[in-house]
Amino acid sequence: MGRPKALVDDWLPRAVRALRDGGCARLTVVIGAAADEVRPLVPPDAAVVVADDWADGMGASLRAGLAALPGGSPGVLLHLVDLPDVGAAVVRRVLGAWAGPTTLARAAYGPPGSAEPGHPVLLGAAHVAGVRASAVGDRGARGYLADRDVRLVDCADLATGRDVDRR
Repeated sequence: MGRPKALVDDWLPRAVRALRDGGCARLTVVIGAAADEVRPLVPPDAAVVVADDWADGMGASLRAGLAALPGGSPGVLLHLVDLPDVGAAVVRRVLGAWAGPTTLARAAYGPPGSAEPGHPVLLGAAHVAGVRASAVGDRGARGYLADRDVRLVDCADLATGRDVDRR
């Protein structure tokens, strides 16, 4: 993209709005590249975590965010800034899959039978440590999720869920 994705258009405020309007009570925004430029874009009611090792890949951001979860958190919804068409309706639908601390669910996009898993991802507390340990490089939670039974939440009628990497 030629610059940090959090600085592209209105992606960061849009992602935060989707989470808030979709039902997330607490918001934590993980920033890394150009943190000093990105920080002012984060709403004052959201916590900010800086992933100092952001250059190691998205796994660094995921680890930093999960490490910042307060003790006793029942779970977390993970969302990315570079999914500009994912809105509050998708967040609400994925949050609706909550079934307690063992919950493992994620949005899916595409036609029935060939839907692709995407974001957001809902992790119950029982999975947080495992995801954090497996988050390396640009893989994030991919390896952890691939080895488990993840409930796919059909969101194809709400968004494409496409990760935007190029203009």
